[in-house]
Parts: sequence; structure tokens; C-alpha cells
Amino acid sequence: HVQLVESGGGSVQTGGSLRLSCVASGVTSSSVSMAWFRQAPGQGREAVAGRDSYGSTTYADFVRGRFTIVKDNSKTSLDLQMNNLKPEDSAMYFCAVRLARSLGPRPLRTSDFGYWGQGTQVTVS
Repeated sequence: HVQLVESGGGSVQTGGSLRLSCVASGVTSSSVSMAWFRQAPGQGREAVAGRDSYGSTTYADFVRGRFTIVKDNSKTSLDLQMNNLKPEDSAMYFCAVRLARSLGPRPLRTSDFGYWGQGTQVTVS
């Protein structure tokens, strides 16, 4: 039974930082890929960043250079360090797991990820 628990969202001012954390249970890092998606009100869910089981990472153009994936090798987790936040980064952020070692086609697709967390809200003003 796969479960994802996210934490770390909140409200910050423009230019501030937040770190999101996602811990997965029921899977091991060596067999899955993990990613972060986000969804703003009235918009579709879009990929933010991901990491495959080999350690390769991918980032959406709109966050490259500002967001960084951080992996804790002691557990099946995926943190997202978000720096220089902008108002347009405001959204509900979701962690997702794909039961495959690779992330799949780019841009990452929600349909390729079978397990999702409940989401954590990020608000930048």
C-alpha cells in the first residue's frame, strides 16, 4: 500500500524560500520515480520537478535555477527546495510516485504517476 505524506507548504513573501517534503511508504527509492506537480486555482496540474531512481533530475523551465530537488537517501522521499519564490508560484503542490525506474516522457505527465499525496499549499505574496 503506497502512501505519500507532504509537508512544508506555507505563505511567504516574494523572494522568499520554502522547502517541501514528501515521504513515501510502501515503496523503495531504487524502484520508483518521484515528482512534484502543482495546480493553481482554475488551472491544470503541471509538472515542477522530478527524480528517477537512477538519480537523474528534471525541472520545468519556469523553476530551473530557483528550485532544487533534495534527496534523503535514508528514506524514500523527495524534498523540493524553493528559492526566490514569485507570486506565480502560488499553487497547491502535489508529490507523486511512478512505479518505474524512469520518469517517462518530458514534460512529465500526471497520467504516468499512479500515486499522489494530498497536496500542500504554497502562497507567495
